Amino acid sequence: MRDPRYDILFQPMQIGPVTAKNRFYQVPHCNGGGYRDPSAAAAMRGIKAEGGWGVIFTEQCEMHHTSEITPFIELRLWEDKDIPQLAKMAERMKTHGALAGIQLAYSGINGPNLYTKEVPLAPSAMPIRTFTNDPVQARALDKSDIRDLRRWFVNAAKRSRLAGFDLICLYGAHGFGIFQHFLSRATNQRTDEYGGSLENRARFVNEVIADMRDAVGDTMALTLRVSLDESIGELGFSNAEVREFIEMNRDLPDLWDLAHGTWEDCSGPSRFKDESAQEDLVWGIRDLTSRPVVGVGRFTSADTMVRMIKSGTLDFIGCARPSIADPFLPKKIEEGRIEDIRECIGCNICITGDMTMSISRCTQNPTFMEEWRKGWHPEKMNAKGDSQSVLIVGSGPAGLEAARALSLRGYEVAIAEARTELGGRVARERKLPGLSAWGRVVEYRQYQISQRPNVETYFDSHLDAEAILEFGFQNICIATGARWRADGVARQHVVPMAMDGSVPVYTPDDIMEGRKPSGRVVIFDDDHYYMGGVMAELLRGEGCEVTIITPSAYLSDWTLNTLEQHTIHRRLAGMGVNIVLNRGVSAIAGGHVVSTCVYTDGEQSHGCDAVVVVTSRREENGLYLDLKGRETDWADAGIRSVRIIGDANAPGPIAWATYAGHRYARELDEPDRGDALPFRREITELAAD
Repeated sequence: MRDPRYDILFQPMQIGPVTAKNRFYQVPHCNGGGYRDPSAAAAMRGIKAEGGWGVIFTEQCEMHHTSEITPFIELRLWEDKDIPQLAKMAERMKTHGALAGIQLAYSGINGPNLYTKEVPLAPSAMPIRTFTNDPVQARALDKSDIRDLRRWFVNAAKRSRLAGFDLICLYGAHGFGIFQHFLSRATNQRTDEYGGSLENRARFVNEVIADMRDAVGDTMALTLRVSLDESIGELGFSNAEVREFIEMNRDLPDLWDLAHGTWEDCSGPSRFKDESAQEDLVWGIRDLTSRPVVGVGRFTSADTMVRMIKSGTLDFIGCARPSIADPFLPKKIEEGRIEDIRECIGCNICITGDMTMSISRCTQNPTFMEEWRKGWHPEKMNAKGDSQSVLIVGSGPAGLEAARALSLRGYEVAIAEARTELGGRVARERKLPGLSAWGRVVEYRQYQISQRPNVETYFDSHLDAEAILEFGFQNICIATGARWRADGVARQHVVPMAMDGSVPVYTPDDIMEGRKPSGRVVIFDDDHYYMGGVMAELLRGEGCEVTIITPSAYLSDWTLNTLEQHTIHRRLAGMGVNIVLNRGVSAIAGGHVVSTCVYTDGEQSHGCDAVVVVTSRREENGLYLDLKGRETDWADAGIRSVRIIGDANAPGPIAWATYAGHRYARELDEPDRGDALPFRREITELAAD
């Protein structure tokens, strides 16, 4: 039974004409599926309904063809033909008593219209503001355009009602929605009745909500998502002006949905943003309105959630990333199973699905977006196959997830770990600057397998092929991980680079294991994810004079997809790290490295006492290859299968490892699918000629 301290989280709450069964509110969030993968997205939302969420929203839904954000893949509600796929989603969301919400978006100054080829429309004529700096400008809406836009919102509201949704969220946050564009002086430079004073800038949203109330009556709740602070100076929609706007329009929507100004600020990773990071910006707004308020902050602690409610800061606990990491978070709190919650680690891998226009992943929840495609349920495993035992060699994220999931299927599992602690790479990386939350990947799985009588763990177990052949396990899973290369091989260098043997060269593994350089250090980052920047922060914090060199135009280039690249660069620059872009390291010589411009091949010398190469990793697959070499001995040893998974198979982010471990556990003893596609997909209907 749940702890009485959390009873307040399960109180029903009124939102206009509808009632939420509790205070758990899944705010709109992307998933990389959108209009391309509607059944996958619908099943994902349906799992959250099963998990106990009171309110569940879609992601951004483009409500008219004159404003779309290709190449990004979101939902679309352009015409009646779009209703069936959205109706399927609404139906899934409303199971188990949840309310279904749709977020209607008109992207205005953020909609380049690369697919429809329509001229973008915005409050003022300006260049389009997109991640990719598209060379497109928007035309200023004239009075006729504004009347059209109001009508388009009404049409979208009517279609939303036909699709079965209970709530509509009007998107005016993160710089992406037309309502924020009208409200902000940075994007609204009009001189008519829609510009100038705050009352004028608020005119459009007032008109749209009035129009929509007339259209849908008391059948749907209307919510408004606004930015808490654009944080761009005097021209921005500041927190003070947001408060003035809400007080001036205190009863405008049925609920105020509050989010930080930019997506980067709102969904900042745990490396830079703590839980409830937006609390100061939200505090006191509840007193300005008679309507309920929802806010976000990567809430993972039930105690923090209760504090936000009891302090009068929020009425609903808004979650996006925590609802991805554990769709059953509400139910686990309700059932008194706090320790079973898969806490979000704030790595933002989920966001990379949207940014790369691909199906999203989650480090903690490998079933995310596989609920329909593969039939994976986050809390239920398939039945055990006809074998009995599995030996997992290695206890990194892939091995631990495989052990957890296999134990739930009913297998007898043994984990052989060569070191004296579980976790593999995570056990080391969690000790790096800003990455402590990543330790939850290990902590969750370590606790889960500790509760299972069919899992045994053996430390200091350095196994070879001969020993494994003698053990008698039927299935062998090799999850021995990978180690960073010291020879510079990655993208710039496909063979080992030139190195003077007199210069100390370190890898991230060396540093994480306590072997650290001193003095002047050059870091060569040809990996482009977080590790190069983390190494620079660590060594600079310990007093080294650090230069980081990368062939990319951005420091930690791939973290553009996790919304942290700007913050990483700003932090390192503020620490005094010398950041060298668009240059690769061509040679490591005595007392210096030679860098080469990626465009001109022009050379520069950088004095140093040591070099850290953050390039690529080499899979630790020797044991697997030895076993494969003795495949003729397997039958006599009772071995039915030998598989290699995770970084030992092909190094990647931690989310790739947990996915690999889960997939191995799901597929063990399952029939061989041969050449069949291992997941379901949807194909666009071919139009009649």
